[in-house]
Amino acid sequence: MITGIFGEIVKKEPTFVHIKTNSGLIYKVHVSLFCSNEINLGEVTLHVTQIIREDADNLYGFKLIDEKRVFDTLVKVNGVGPSTALAVCSTMNPLEFTKALSLNSIESFKKVPGIGPKSAKRILVELSDFELQSDDLSTQVYVNETITALESLGFKKERIKKVLSTCKQTDTSSLIKEALKKLG
Repeated sequence: MITGIFGEIVKKEPTFVHIKTNSGLIYKVHVSLFCSNEINLGEVTLHVTQIIREDADNLYGFKLIDEKRVFDTLVKVNGVGPSTALAVCSTMNPLEFTKALSLNSIESFKKVPGIGPKSAKRILVELSDFELQSDDLSTQVYVNETITALESLGFKKERIKKVLSTCKQTDTSSLIKEALKKLG
């Protein structure tokens, strides 16, 4: 199984790249739009998930290990294939994905092409305990602290979650300030 690839990008499209390795082989690697924006022609190293099916052997590459974790987690959800998982990774970065899960935001997932209300609910139910393992990505902690702070001010949890799903900040104090403006 291939878990990473190093080589030179010889062709780049928005959703895939061709990478020529030192051995002379050229691999087609599907990438998210976020990953595509991060890489340029020339040498590159990507984290890779290889998915082998009856009719295909595809590689899905990611610059960030957290984006790969999101993809790998999504393809395990019943009814979510690699194309849909890649669409999620192209629509939400790992922080936004984690935030959408923690807020139980069906609306965030419905913005992804190919995901309707049923699929969004299934993702939220099956991935309710998902957390990124990076030390610097503690969005879940910030969101939980913000919810607790706003509840102590008398706001209802459901209303708080709805407002937080529209907030852009990623630290507790900024989230509280932004949410208070929207709640007020």
